[in-house]
Amino acid sequence: MMKVWSKFAIPFAAFALILSGCSFGGNDEGQSKDEAAVLKVMYYDEGAFFQDYGMVFSALYPNVEIEVVSTQSIYSGEQKDFEAAYDKFIEEKQPDLLLLDPEKFKNLAQDGKLYDLDAVMEKEKYDTEGLIPGMLDYLRELGGGQLFGIAPNFYSQVMFYNKDLFDQYKITYPTDRMSWNEVIQLARQFPTEGDRKERVYGLKMGYNEDLFELASTLASADGISYVNASKKEMTINTDSWKNAAQTALDAIGSNALYFESMDNEESNTSQTYEDYLLRDPFLSGRLALAIGDSHYINQIKQASENEQVKDKIIKNWDLVTVPVGQQNPDQSNMISFQNLFAIRAESPNKETAWEFLHYITSDEYARVKSKSNNYNGLPVRTKYISDTEGRNYAAFYRLKPSSFNSYRDYDKLPETFWGEFRAATQQEFQKVKDDKQTINEALDILQVKGQEMLLKEAPVNKVEPATKEVTTEEQVDSIVE
Repeated sequence: MMKVWSKFAIPFAAFALILSGCSFGGNDEGQSKDEAAVLKVMYYDEGAFFQDYGMVFSALYPNVEIEVVSTQSIYSGEQKDFEAAYDKFIEEKQPDLLLLDPEKFKNLAQDGKLYDLDAVMEKEKYDTEGLIPGMLDYLRELGGGQLFGIAPNFYSQVMFYNKDLFDQYKITYPTDRMSWNEVIQLARQFPTEGDRKERVYGLKMGYNEDLFELASTLASADGISYVNASKKEMTINTDSWKNAAQTALDAIGSNALYFESMDNEESNTSQTYEDYLLRDPFLSGRLALAIGDSHYINQIKQASENEQVKDKIIKNWDLVTVPVGQQNPDQSNMISFQNLFAIRAESPNKETAWEFLHYITSDEYARVKSKSNNYNGLPVRTKYISDTEGRNYAAFYRLKPSSFNSYRDYDKLPETFWGEFRAATQQEFQKVKDDKQTINEALDILQVKGQEMLLKEAPVNKVEPATKEVTTEEQVDSIVE
């Protein structure tokens, strides 16, 4: 179904006035604003597309008719092979602009299905200076050395810290690019005594004291996975993973970490909005370090404007980069580009599609969107990631995005693997926390159990072997003994 921008023109007329003076510098040979054209765009939903991108572009290019082809059909019904469904969708709908996640972007680039942007960017003198550092290198790495797409926004987490608490206990402020080990040691310098509802905590980490989850966070910062999905091999009993698990165990045992489940009892009872705000230990001034994204800044500001609690809300705070791995101190896997736009290699409307990509990554677009509550992340133009009070907002983009993807090829694993393996980790790591077995023993057991889970296939009718197979339980018993 053809959907044009004009049905949205009245609500967004103000944007046409705001943007009427904007221009694409050095783009004389590009799409004329008066030239009629049709642009078919692949996106989640038509309304969401116009709200996120289409309305501002259409204000400048009223003669470009935009047709949005929704990807919702890919995930409807009993579809199991989403990759095949994705490819079929693109083949049938023939969109000019493709919306891709990094893994799909990489695959289509390798298959020659995407249009190389390097030549057009050089020809039109596309401004790359103001983009967040590392983005184009990351996208070129995904594209095998060439640039096949670009992102208008990105998601990034940072580490917030309470300056007053650091001053009170005479502890040195955190800095950018601290390793996880350094951050945990910093958190352990704060007091660990007192009633849990009133005491100070060093660092907030996740929902509950899940040893496996915390160890996975530490390991992934150094690009270490516990499973090689493409080869169906477990890799959890390596020295690197053992070190991550030991660091996580020591951190939990230090009593310096805060977990959301500690206040789970209160969250299930009737409470006011003010109670909800004060339950957050960072907002109420009882937490030294917390990891969050740009939306958490909005929460702090909203809480500070609440008449009932504003005097109890943290005032003196700043931020630094998230903790990094010791092997990759300049990279973070907490920076991501989920909405990658690329031009289909066989698109007949490459010029118009490029004008769209040009605009949604331009300074003008970033300026307009920075003034709105944009839930699509931060703009890729660093000029509009700032704070009037001088806080270290550069922490959002100071680290380069990591190409390590701990979830790569997970669709190749048996469907039952995740549930079964997570249950096994909870069982074995609880024994570690209860001091009933060592980390080495737990990881050796999980290596064996996980490997058997990886090799599971759909049940088929086959003759049982005459020889007796060694069961997982017998292998585990031999390890423990």
